[in-house]
Amino acid sequence: MTFSSPLRRRALLIAAAATLTGAGIAHASTAAYPTKPIRLVVPFATGGTTSILARLLADRMGQSLGQPVVVDNRPGAGGNVGMEVVAKSEPDGYTLLMGPIGLAINPALYAKMPFDPIKDLTPIGRYAGVPNLLVVHPSVPAANVKELVAYAKAHPGKLNYASNGNGTSSHLAAEMLKSAAGVELTHVPYKGGGPAMQDLIGGQVQMLFDQMPAVLPQVESGRVRALGVSSMQRSAAAKEIPAISETLPGFDMTVWFGFLAPAGTPKDIVNKLNGEMRKAIDAPDFQAQLAKMGVTPMPSSPEEFRSFIASETQRWAQVVKTSGAKID
Repeated sequence: MTFSSPLRRRALLIAAAATLTGAGIAHASTAAYPTKPIRLVVPFATGGTTSILARLLADRMGQSLGQPVVVDNRPGAGGNVGMEVVAKSEPDGYTLLMGPIGLAINPALYAKMPFDPIKDLTPIGRYAGVPNLLVVHPSVPAANVKELVAYAKAHPGKLNYASNGNGTSSHLAAEMLKSAAGVELTHVPYKGGGPAMQDLIGGQVQMLFDQMPAVLPQVESGRVRALGVSSMQRSAAAKEIPAISETLPGFDMTVWFGFLAPAGTPKDIVNKLNGEMRKAIDAPDFQAQLAKMGVTPMPSSPEEFRSFIASETQRWAQVVKTSGAKID
């Protein structure tokens, strides 16, 4: 069946009008975003640093966006369970991820990943960084990193260090210390920071790396002794504690966090979320709140965060290889 020239022109005009109308509806829908609550998936259990920081920013962004940002904790497999939930969600801006450093670590650590952190997620922006704090049991005869290294060299393999689990930043920070200082330490993995800290306090293990917000209260109580922070510079929350890099130049293990969305999320939604993130993070009272916990704001553009994740993935691949850590 063929159309005469007038009929063909009319059909083409109707099709074009329908296309423009659809585009207009889509644009209007995006411009009105958000029109319902947003789910922010945290790939770890409640009570940890990731969850605490997610809730702080979610509250601020929810007020500004006019819709609640609801935190949904989905722990498991070093963060892979929650990250996969977001990677396989609809790219409509209503399911977001509080992305941890595991985005860069896990591809080298796990024999098989259930998703591709680079291809299946769209970076929105980096949020903040938190140093690990190196702490020891009071019985360890070391008041600083230099003395700890000397003691470890004189007693190879005798110091047991706890971690929050195989392949966690707690584990890999200690492996970095072993490599940088040339010492032999014995790894004792736990199922989380709470049990690891309890055994450190009890003297079953002698040292531990863990994130500052969780560890600093134990240092202040005198139950454990702090030797150094894992960031390149000292933390404003505890300026009296030296950076490990002051003894071992170049040592840097900052645990970072950022927001991501499923791949294919419209760019204008990504940009809007990035703007709301940065507005919240830049607020002086919010920065003061983070500073009390030893958290450093690190806002970025989506493009900067994408490049950062790529560079971190390369860096941690080498650290994981050196550590010998592997999870099937």
